[in-house]
Amino acid sequence: MDITTVSSYRRAHERRDLRLAAGETLLAGGTWLMSEPQPGTTGFVDLTTMDWPALEITGEGLRIGATCTIARLVAWAEGRDELTVPDEWAAASVIPEAANALLASFKIWNTATVGGNVCRSFAAGAMISLAVALDGVAEIWMPDGGTRTLAVAELVTGNGRNSLDRGEVLRAIGIPSRTLRSRLVLRKIALAEHGRSGAVVTGRIDVDGASVFAVTAATERPVVLRFAEIPDAATLATAVHGAPGYYTDPLGAADWRRGVSVVLAERIRGELSGAEHAA
Repeated sequence: MDITTVSSYRRAHERRDLRLAAGETLLAGGTWLMSEPQPGTTGFVDLTTMDWPALEITGEGLRIGATCTIARLVAWAEGRDELTVPDEWAAASVIPEAANALLASFKIWNTATVGGNVCRSFAAGAMISLAVALDGVAEIWMPDGGTRTLAVAELVTGNGRNSLDRGEVLRAIGIPSRTLRSRLVLRKIALAEHGRSGAVVTGRIDVDGASVFAVTAATERPVVLRFAEIPDAATLATAVHGAPGYYTDPLGAADWRRGVSVVLAERIRGELSGAEHAA
């Protein structure tokens, strides 16, 4: 789409270049930004020219640069990248499944960025589902030169809303090695076979035996449910059913989203329980 209101474009190369003038907005992949009119936008500031590393393995875990494309992240998880996935990071195998929860072609994958998907903060954001499932933490650059961190589950405040202030920039998302070592299961459902996910539910068992279930896409903001161990069926069903924020839109009614989330969570609980008993 032609964004007819835009009259300026500039490449950012250092942090001070990210200071926004009136009417400017940040541009990464641009797959959503270019998809509809942006009447209040008069200029683009390109983040991709900051040349941030797409993926880094650190002492804390995986650091995903905000401008890393979804395609690059999937390639890494599938062993098609020069950076090797540590053998103990079993949860990385779920990354392609999470990416497929996004209604998008491979062309979009090659352009859309992980950070852009999180910052757009749509309920069905696939990278939000992934980051929330693994306790991802957002590293945020503030306009005054400071840095703050915030769990991605808390960054997203509603369907299409987040807690980023004007001028704040998502620099990276950190995934802890402890959650990458977990047993992780993701299940999703849509009204149409190839439609946008109406509900995405994840569940994992950490090395200490604790379990974490998360509901995304079905709720306006992520819902994270933590248990000291794998809960029984009734406990989990009650927690998922009572989660706040189930909503209705043309792709699913709130009651349907609530009901299928309970079903998906129980299926995941069954898989995780079986894996724990087998171990």
